[in-house]
Amino acid sequence: MTAAPDSIHNIAIIPCRGGSKRVPGKNIRLLQGKPLIAYAIEVARHSELFDSVIVSTDSVEIAEIAIKYGAEVPFMRDVSLADDFSPVSEATVDALKKVDPDGDRFANVAQLMANCPLRTVDDIRTSYGQFITGNANSQISVTEYGWLNPWWAMTSNEQNVLTPVFKEQMMVRSQDLPHLFCPTGAIWWVKAEVLRVHGTFYVPDYTGWAMPWQHAVDIDTEEDWKMAEALFAQQYERI
Repeated sequence: MTAAPDSIHNIAIIPCRGGSKRVPGKNIRLLQGKPLIAYAIEVARHSELFDSVIVSTDSVEIAEIAIKYGAEVPFMRDVSLADDFSPVSEATVDALKKVDPDGDRFANVAQLMANCPLRTVDDIRTSYGQFITGNANSQISVTEYGWLNPWWAMTSNEQNVLTPVFKEQMMVRSQDLPHLFCPTGAIWWVKAEVLRVHGTFYVPDYTGWAMPWQHAVDIDTEEDWKMAEALFAQQYERI
């Protein structure tokens, strides 16, 4: 277990807007009997790494549920930051500035997306340990590609003619190719002052923390939701 030293003050920010399009009402939809957003709140609180767990939302219903499960909702997110085009990081920066306007309360920020319900308390603690030990300005969670080898990706035109994206790598044995990783919104860490300056987690020399794909599932479609349900049905341990 990695505990937060008394001299380090961390904040967890959970961006959670009400206008989900592909899975309507996703963030408050029940998954194994609990609203989806509850899982992010619970693991953040149980990790004991955060002085505050904040939910940034434009939805009164989401706000009420977030408070019920132990999060703080000290403000309602402006509608300009809750559309289909604004980067999530903008909502996170906005939340940080609202709850810490002078920049003297929090040293580190963790952004936890509500649509990643399978992350565990140990995931949060372990990722924090790497973030602190490596002294990274920013660290995002990633997961390694599995049986679908991205080096073999192809495009297809209207005549179904295939063109390899990585032509040279198509001639290399799969075991000799570098490992590739895909970002997941489960656990993103950043130094608070770095986020204030850059407004994004994608700063120079940002690092990655690799997690198992079973913990990294991002629910963006109904198929993703079914996958999460299947993992929970296997009595997958979260906390």
